[in-house]
Amino acid sequence: MTGRSPLQAGGVVAVVALLLAAAVQVQAVREARFPLPDVVDDSLEISSGTAVRHLSVAYQALAADLYWIRTVQYFGGTKRALAAEALMPAPPPLIAADSGAYGLLYPLLDLTTTLDPRFNIAYRFGAIFLAEPYPGGPGRPDLAIALLQKGLRERPDKWEYMQDIGFVYYWWVHDYEAAARWFNKATEVPGAPWWLRSLAATTLAQGGDRQSSRAMWTAIRESAEVDWLRRDADRRLAQLRAFDQIDNLQRVVDAYTKREGEPPADWQTLVRARIFRGIPIDPMGVPYMLDSDGRVHVSYSSPLYPMPEEPMRIGGAS
Repeated sequence: MTGRSPLQAGGVVAVVALLLAAAVQVQAVREARFPLPDVVDDSLEISSGTAVRHLSVAYQALAADLYWIRTVQYFGGTKRALAAEALMPAPPPLIAADSGAYGLLYPLLDLTTTLDPRFNIAYRFGAIFLAEPYPGGPGRPDLAIALLQKGLRERPDKWEYMQDIGFVYYWWVHDYEAAARWFNKATEVPGAPWWLRSLAATTLAQGGDRQSSRAMWTAIRESAEVDWLRRDADRRLAQLRAFDQIDNLQRVVDAYTKREGEPPADWQTLVRARIFRGIPIDPMGVPYMLDSDGRVHVSYSSPLYPMPEEPMRIGGAS
């Protein structure tokens, strides 16, 4: 009976590994050159990460990379499809987080991190994907926290995951005591940045005040290890500036409504009245929307949409 020698078998493993790595690179080039479909196939061939680990054997890290690519495709495709719906003449109102539009997001992230339990980006970015409010994401901060806690079970000394859990509690859950506890817990880990302790104290003292939110996002931006997280911090800071602008615009619109007895029909009404020189734009350069009832908000086509929930208004503009 014939068989491969250990050297031959090692050569086969090396070739297969190179082919899988090449497939990942080809997929990345393909995504850069061609737009992803609006909706990724809403099915999951294998629902058990453990089963996938048994199937992939020595190629678990490569399989995790491929599932991570699919996760990003699924999240991005679903987000684009919902954004296109929001641009219809009568955009649908924000609906409940359990809409099911992102139903495969957590299972895909769970698979990815089961295949590679130390997949740092999948935990940290995945948590942001999960916590994003609908339609920008599924609006599931509870699942974001569960994913990060899964990462902590693998790496209990990873202070970044503790910081991220505190961040989810702060930004999306608005549970400031829980956020402060996690920030303090992170400071106990060797190597954690000094500013986490002051951030915990500020969180307890000021809650959802915009100034403390700015301090948090600025710190995250300055300590970000990847460009994506830095860009996301820039977007959050722009949302906070938009809140300030909306407050100022709303005061002007309300004053006009009180004086005239009815809200302005549109921005042009206020421009003709020389109240504004032009239509107000948000920090991304997109005109604000003015509803028929006189309420100001960001446009559905703005990169800032959807905005965070209103508890961010606590403390007022700064």
